[in-house]
Amino acid sequence: MDSLRAEADALEAEIKALRRACVELPAPGEDTSPVRQSFQDIYQSDSEGWESLKDLRSHLGHVESELQFLSSLTGISIRNYSKKTEDLTSTEMTEKNIKKVLQRHRLSGSCHMITFQLEFQILEIQNKENLSSVITDLSIIMEPTEYSELSEFVSRTEERRDLFMFFRSLHFFVEWCEYRKRTFKHFKEKYPETVHLAKGASSSYMGIRSHSRPEFELVIVWRIQIDEEGKVLPRLDLLTKAPLSALELDKNRVIETAPLSFRTLLGVLGIEATLESLIKSLCTEEQVPTQ
Repeated sequence: MDSLRAEADALEAEIKALRRACVELPAPGEDTSPVRQSFQDIYQSDSEGWESLKDLRSHLGHVESELQFLSSLTGISIRNYSKKTEDLTSTEMTEKNIKKVLQRHRLSGSCHMITFQLEFQILEIQNKENLSSVITDLSIIMEPTEYSELSEFVSRTEERRDLFMFFRSLHFFVEWCEYRKRTFKHFKEKYPETVHLAKGASSSYMGIRSHSRPEFELVIVWRIQIDEEGKVLPRLDLLTKAPLSALELDKNRVIETAPLSFRTLLGVLGIEATLESLIKSLCTEEQVPTQ
């Protein structure tokens, strides 16, 4: 055992000597001390780089998981993003310890079936006490859709330069569109002979007509509105189509007051129960599905 330890110690001493000789051996006509120092700096920075890279990968993984969670929660998915920064700090600002930076952002993404592109600028001004940021320009491009309500909303958002309102309102707008689609599809499948969707489940209106009285029809117009503050609200209206003879016989003005009664019923029963009651009112007993 002692002989092996002695041999190991001798080898270790020899290795140390060789290392020292390699480091201290100068190249012809050159001072190798700067090279040695550079090599040491590179080695240290490389080790630190690997450590920071590991941290960066961990951070990126965390960010990606958060983005996936937000995407599943809001339905908003960002596909491409780029950023450019321009330093606008003048000499006078530098002397006053003020920094002025303009950021140009560009991104594209989608919210379920609606795609969009955003370009906006953020001006940052920083001094010793605080940092202020303001959106100075906002441009929104949306792919052509059948949702005409979005055009006015986009123009209003660009004017206000309100990114938060854009994403929030777009999310709730799409949620209401999906709910309207599911509701229309449900009633079409449940009452296929009575419910008519001219443009399929994505239509904004639904016709209700029975075979026994084809001349009489109820039309539900379901709009999704976005108000000045970005609040998304559904608006349902009832239109009636009846022959002149039926209107003349309607002494109690039931057909005339039907739209107002419909809105009152919405407030009491809600959307689905109200539509169900209207459909049943035009269905014959044979057409109403058994529960």
